[in-house]
Order: sequence, then structure tokens, then C-alpha cells
Amino acid sequence: MARAFSSTTAYQSLPTRFLSPQDVAQLVATRGLANCLRDMADDIQADFLRWPDFDKTARVAAHSDVGVIELMPVADSQQYAFKYVNGHPYNAQHGLPTVMAFGVLADVATGAPLLVSELTLTTALRTAATSAMAARTLARPSSRTMALIGNGAQSEFQALAFQHLVGITHIRLFDVDRTATDKLVANLQHTGLHLTVCGSTAEAVHGSDIVTTVTADKTNATILTADMLAPGMHINAVGGDCPGKTELHADVLRAGKVFVEYEPQTRIEGDLQQMPADFGVTELWTVLAGQARGRESDAEITVFDSVGFALEDYSALRYLMRQATALGLGEPLPLIPALANPRDLFSLVRPTTIGANLSESKADCTC
Repeated sequence: MARAFSSTTAYQSLPTRFLSPQDVAQLVATRGLANCLRDMADDIQADFLRWPDFDKTARVAAHSDVGVIELMPVADSQQYAFKYVNGHPYNAQHGLPTVMAFGVLADVATGAPLLVSELTLTTALRTAATSAMAARTLARPSSRTMALIGNGAQSEFQALAFQHLVGITHIRLFDVDRTATDKLVANLQHTGLHLTVCGSTAEAVHGSDIVTTVTADKTNATILTADMLAPGMHINAVGGDCPGKTELHADVLRAGKVFVEYEPQTRIEGDLQQMPADFGVTELWTVLAGQARGRESDAEITVFDSVGFALEDYSALRYLMRQATALGLGEPLPLIPALANPRDLFSLVRPTTIGANLSESKADCTC
């Protein structure tokens, strides 16, 4: 049922829209998952093509021995967005997702928050959409088989994004936790994808055109090594996304042409953190804009060292806002006080009756 999110009164009285996980799930169900992934990838690509328009910064992170909590801001001249997100690999032991997130979209002209939304589900969608957007730019167009290493919470979204946006038909699966792979197979059994469960990373990678690594452990791992590579592969490295967390052996990066989202952030957080400061990489937006070359031959190995960047969340939040408005999803959130006089904030706590004033006066009396 549609709800009122417009007003003829002053701008400051407009409510903030709140989208819960259930609202976003309903949005996906109504629009269709494939359409959401496709539209989100197109929106992200369009915003990457406006790269110089954005005020960008690497995310601010608070690290602990068991995980990381991050704040990811970005803005253009019209709207500001940020995401709060965590990464705690052992959260399943506490009945919590590894990644939990929410975000805000605000109006730059006034600072008014327009949208507060869950971004746990949305992060999985936008990460998969970004992966597929990069792959359709960098991978060989004939790619049909993908190895998916790490079969946790984001794996289904990666698989479906590559199916619908890149044309992948076969996926070779491996996870050290077989129950995660069984979960993925059950969730994807009606998608038309041909799924092969493998006993090791090397087995999964063999014969694959694209390799997606999306593991969770916060460790300097070497999930993929150079001896597993074949000419023409595209590597979509998603899981290495904070200091001290990698998935690729350094020789994998040396073997290929490496592309990143925002270089200052990836050098700190990505698999790129293993490499010297002068190791050359290409920001993906320059390829999309025609300012740099992507893949230059069918035999070349390409690597997308993806750590996730705030611009992708900006795109996702704007997409959610547009679709939620069209579908009438969400609830008004009274986040900002509605004041008759915007300068009189004290009116919220000022006593409103003479009796209340008298009571306070007697309480203060010492006679």
C-alpha cells in the first residue's frame, strides 16, 4: 500500500523514508532479481562514468582481532550517501550475518536525510552487480564457465549476476565448508545453471573462464595461486577487502593486468596490499570512459581487485529510493524534529503547562 511521502508545507517537515530488509526483499520480488541486478549494474556503471563529479575518500575503518567496522561516505553536488558496514567472519557462531549494513541518502542542499535503508541484502546485490559490470568490461565475451570459490552469503548473488549479465552457464563450486556449497546448490537448483561441486580450488578453477573468489576469513590467505591460472582468465577477487585479508598469491597479480575501483583504498585493503607502491594498476572507471585500455587480447589475464567502494552504495541507495517511491514501499521515519520555528529546538523540551512550571519551582524551593 502506498504511503504519503510528499507535503505542501516547508521542506523540513518532509519525512525520511525507511526501508527494512523486508521492504527491500519485496522490492526484489516485485522487480525480479535479474532485473534488479541488471538495473543496479547499469546505474553503477553510469555513476562510474561520472567519476570526477564525486567527492571521494577511502572508507574509515575500526579493526579488531575478530572483524572490522567501516564507514563509507561519498557525495556529488546533489546527494550525499554513506554506509555503515561490518565484516565479522565468525558471526554465524552468534546467529548473526558476517556482513551487516545500513545506509543513508541525504540532500546536499539542505543536509536533510531522504532515505535510511538496510544495506545488508543490498550490499550483496550491489557487490554482485559491480562484479558482473566489471566482468562484462574485462572478461572475454565468450566466457561461459566460472569457478566460484567461497559459497557463503554472497555466492548466490554472484552466480546469478554472472548468469544474467555476463552469460555464464556453468559454475564450478568449492568451499572448505561443504554445507555452504550444499546450501548454494539448493538455492540455485531451479536457475538453469549447470553446477559442479569440486573437491578443491584447483579442481574448480580448471577449465574456468572466470574465477570469483569470495571468502570470508580475515587472514592473509592464498586461495588462488599462479599455477592455477590459464591464458585468458578473468579473476574477480571479491573477498580480500581489508588490511590483513587477502585471497590471491602475489604472483597472480604479477601474471595479469590489475584493475581496481579507487586505488588509494585498494592499496590499503585489497590483494594489492601485498604489492609495492609502484606496482601499476588501472582504475576501472578510466576503462569505462575510454581513457584506458582494458583487456587487450584473448590470452591476457585480467584481475579485478574489488574491495567495494562507496560510490557503489550511492548508486544502490538511489536505485532503492527510485524503486521504493514507484512501488510505495517503506515507512515514514520521524528522524528529524518537526519545529514550528526551526531555530527553536528548545521547544521540544520546554514545559508546556503552568502546572508543570509551578511544580518545578516548588521542587527548587528551599523554604
